[in-house]
Amino acid sequence: MGFTPSAAVSGALLTALLLTGCTAAVTSDASSSGTSPSAVEVSSTDEMFVQMMIPHHEQAVDMAELMLDKTDIDARVTALAEQILAAQEPEIETMRAWLAEWGVSEWGSTMSGMDHGDGMMSAGDLAALETATGAEASRLFLEQMIVHHDGAVLMAQSIIDSTQHPEIAAFATQVVADQTAEINTMQELLNDI
Repeated sequence: MGFTPSAAVSGALLTALLLTGCTAAVTSDASSSGTSPSAVEVSSTDEMFVQMMIPHHEQAVDMAELMLDKTDIDARVTALAEQILAAQEPEIETMRAWLAEWGVSEWGSTMSGMDHGDGMMSAGDLAALETATGAEASRLFLEQMIVHHDGAVLMAQSIIDSTQHPEIAAFATQVVADQTAEINTMQELLNDI
């Protein structure tokens, strides 16, 4: 879970875009999708947030699935992993629908190899989680997911302050609330494991 140059570049890029308030607008057509009740201007900052949050959520899903594949995990940690899956898989689909509606591609297909936001685990972190067992796996999952969720909360708080898109603001507000609550739960579990 160490510092990587790509994480610094990614964080700096997101911060720069959010601070400058990029306003290149794309207008969505309400008739083209059921997700927007009216035409909404979407900034390049909004687009970038969604593009970065999708792989961020995907990694959380991958981490949760790793835990659910294990048989010797504390039941409370397993329940948390199930909760993360239940929350984040539908959010990924919502974000993908937004990108499709806006005519914007996911970074995964166009910018492979880039770090996609704060709190992302390295390949080494994920390998350690995959091979860990028992209480060590539970502890590692909780520690990594706290860092991961902290990154998502920072990203979401930044977009709340800059977006004019009501659905993105509501989504980001929910991410902050849900993941902050999960961070608190994970910290309590860490103290008890």
